[in-house]
Amino acid sequence: MMLTVALTACMAKQPSLENECLYSPSQTRFSFWSNCAEQMEVRIYQEEDSYFTVPLMKGKNDFWTGSVKGDQAGKFYTVRSFQNGEWAPESPGIFAKAVSVNGQRAAILDLKTTDPEGWDTDVRPAMPDPTDIVVYETHLRDFTMSPNAQIKKKGKFLALTEKPAISYLQQLGITHLQILPFFDYGSIDETTLAKGRYNWGYDPVNYNTPEGGYSSDPYDPSVRIREAKEMIHALHKAGIRVVMDVVYNHTYDARGCALGRVVPNYFYRLNPDGTFANGSGCGNETASDHEMMRRFMVESVAYWAREYHIDGFRFDLMGIHDQETMRHIRAALDKIDPTILTYGEGWAAMSPAYPYEKLAMKQFTHLMPRVGAFSDDIRNALIGSPFDTERGFASGNSANRNAVCFGLVGGINYQNNRFGEGWSGEPMQHVSYITCHDNYCLRDRIEVSASSESESTHLRMNKLAQTAVLVSQGMTFIYGGEELFRTKKGIDNSYQSPDSINIIPWENQQLYKDLHDYYVQMIAIRRAHKGFRLGSAEAVNSHVEFLSTADEGLIVYRIKDLEGTDSARSLVVVLNGTANALQTQVPEAQYTVLAHDGEANVAGLGVLQTNKVTVEPYSATILAEM
Repeated sequence: MMLTVALTACMAKQPSLENECLYSPSQTRFSFWSNCAEQMEVRIYQEEDSYFTVPLMKGKNDFWTGSVKGDQAGKFYTVRSFQNGEWAPESPGIFAKAVSVNGQRAAILDLKTTDPEGWDTDVRPAMPDPTDIVVYETHLRDFTMSPNAQIKKKGKFLALTEKPAISYLQQLGITHLQILPFFDYGSIDETTLAKGRYNWGYDPVNYNTPEGGYSSDPYDPSVRIREAKEMIHALHKAGIRVVMDVVYNHTYDARGCALGRVVPNYFYRLNPDGTFANGSGCGNETASDHEMMRRFMVESVAYWAREYHIDGFRFDLMGIHDQETMRHIRAALDKIDPTILTYGEGWAAMSPAYPYEKLAMKQFTHLMPRVGAFSDDIRNALIGSPFDTERGFASGNSANRNAVCFGLVGGINYQNNRFGEGWSGEPMQHVSYITCHDNYCLRDRIEVSASSESESTHLRMNKLAQTAVLVSQGMTFIYGGEELFRTKKGIDNSYQSPDSINIIPWENQQLYKDLHDYYVQMIAIRRAHKGFRLGSAEAVNSHVEFLSTADEGLIVYRIKDLEGTDSARSLVVVLNGTANALQTQVPEAQYTVLAHDGEANVAGLGVLQTNKVTVEPYSATILAEM
C-alpha cells in the first residue's frame, strides 16, 4: 500500500522566507515577501519609542529587500506595508527568529551567541530502528510544577535540564519527549508571569521563536533561545529525543498577527462571502495549499530541526493541511535527518474549506509515506469515545474487540481487511494511544464510564488499556502522568485550568508504585522484543495471527516464527476485557511469563509449561516462547 508520490516543483520557484533578517557585524539585511504591498519599510528601534526607518525595494518574486550598515545587534525592529491607500500596523514579520517580550517586535541578534556550551557537538540520540519509538507527551508546566518534585526552575525550559526530571524520564525508558507547544504563543502575558496564568499554547503568534513564558527572562530575546537549546541539549545527553507540538493550522489572531498584517488574507482560507473559514474551530484556518504558506511551513520545521536540533514534529489538526504539503515537509526533513519524526492528528475540528480528498486526514495516511496519524480507532475501542460515556474493551465492552485487533496490527490492510479497511501504509504510521492532553485523562475517563467499579478495578483497566498500546505494531504514545494515576478532577478540557488540575503528581510514584513500575516494565518488554515492533505491513501479515477463543471478551494475539529477529521464537498476548477470570489455549511450548495479573517483568515472572492459560479480570498475560 506504500505509494511513491511525486512532489510538485513549486518549492523551487521562490527565495527563502526564512531570511527576513540576516545579521552580520558590518550590516543587517532584510527581506520580506508581500504580493500586495505598494511600499514596505522596516523600523529599527534604538529605544522604546525612538526608531529610524529603512525603506525596502521591491525585487523579483514579490520580495522586498533593504539593508542597514553597522552593527545592529541588540536592537528591535518591525516591518510594515502600505496597501490599499494606508499603512498596515507594524509587525515583527512572519519569520521572526527572536522577539521582544510578548513578541510585538523582532530582535536583531547573532544566533551563534545563543548556543549553549557543547551545542556544536550536540547530536540526536541514536535511533537505529524507528520501531523503537515510545513517545511520552507532557506540558512543560504540568511536568515540573509539583511541590513534591525537587526541581528549582519549575515551569521553565531549564526545569527539563535538572536531574530529577531527566532521571525520571530515563527510568521510564521512553525514547521521545513530546512537549506541548513551546513556540511564542498569545494567551500568556509574559510581563505578568508571577500570576501563574496557564495555557497549553495552541494559539500561535511567532512560529519560529520560543515562548518567553518558559524563559527566565522574557525581556531578553536571546535568553529564551539559549534556554530552549539547553533543554534540548540536556535531553539529548540523556538519550531522549524531543518532539515539538506545532500548530500551523490556525493563528491566535488572523488580522492582528504578522501573517494577517504583512499579506492580509493570503495565508488563510476564506469562505465565499470573504469571512475566515474555520476548520480549526478557533476562528480561522491557514491555507497550506497556497504556495507561500506551504513554503512557510516547510521552512519553519526545517529551521527548528537545524537551529534547535528538534527530533520530531506533532502536527495539531493535521487534517486541515493538504497532503502535498505534508509530503514536502517530510522530504525537507529527510534531507536533514531521515529519523526526524512527523505525525499528527488526522482530523479537523470542523470542515476545512478545501477538497476533503486532498487533505491530510487519517484515512489518507497511506498517501503520505512516513507521516503518521493518531489512531482514534484503538483509543475508542479500548476506553470508549471521549464524546460519550460508553465503556471500551479494557473496561468491559467486548463489542469493541475487532477494533482493538485493528489497532494491534497497526491499522494496516491485514488479511483482506479482516478487522476493517486499513488506512496506514505501514504500521509505524499508526500512532497507538489511549489518551493525550485533549479530553479526559485515563483515570478520569475510566471513572466516567465505569463509575460503579472500585479504584482497584480502575487500576486494572488502566494497565490493560496501556498494555494493548504497548504491544501494538504501531508507534506507541503515552500521555504523561498516566503511569502515576493522575486525575484532572473530571475536567476534560484543561487547556487553561490551574496547576491544581493539570499538575503531574510526582508523589504518586510511591502512592501508586505498582502502577508506575508496571509501565516501566511494559515499556522495557516492548523495547526488548522486536516481535512487537515488526515495522512493515508485510511482516505483520506474515508473523501475526489471532487465535480463536470461546469468549468475545478475550483477544489472543500471537507473533510467530521470530527466529533470527527476536530473542523469543514467538510471543503470545492474551487480553481479558471482562470482569471474570477466563481460560484459553495457546500453542504448546515452554514460555517465559512476561506479564500476568497486573504484574510485568522484562526478565520474566516465571515459566509456563502448559497450553492452558487463565487470565485474570481486566488484565493481560504476555508469554515469550524461548
